[in-house]
Amino acid sequence: MSATLQITENLIRDHVTRAVGEVFGTMLGRTAALVSTATQSPDLGAGVGAGAETGVPQVVGTVGFIGDINGLIYLYFPIPFAHLVSRHLLGMTEEELVESGDETVNDAVGELTNMSVGTFKNGLCDAGYECRLTIPSILRGSNFCIESINESRRYVYAFECEGHRIVTDILIDTRD
Repeated sequence: MSATLQITENLIRDHVTRAVGEVFGTMLGRTAALVSTATQSPDLGAGVGAGAETGVPQVVGTVGFIGDINGLIYLYFPIPFAHLVSRHLLGMTEEELVESGDETVNDAVGELTNMSVGTFKNGLCDAGYECRLTIPSILRGSNFCIESINESRRYVYAFECEGHRIVTDILIDTRD
């Protein structure tokens, strides 16, 4: 199937908002509301820190998509929120989660990221851009600065869920 819809900021925003909303609603029983957006071409200062709170420890899930359209999505979770969603997703107490270690939180964030990017990717496929997902990866730390290559476009969306800021940082390759 050939692409029928042009990749626009509205298309990206609509699909990521739907994806995050559906996954958080279905898997966590929580509402994630879009609170801010930013679109950047590489010459406008890509690498500004993705909109995540500077200095706040984060667990960041990333999944790519490849095919008719290529890109990466980073989903930033502040550590307290990563713990909260991991406990809820896995039915664990805080004590059980601490005892199980960071790997359990990484797995939960990786799965939530994979589901969110999968839902986003399905929207791209529905728009005529066939693609498939890469395996999830996890980053941990503070003061991230993801820099994109010149041939990509960046879309940053912040969501709020129960007083926590979750950021999606989307990089899409614009080369034909």
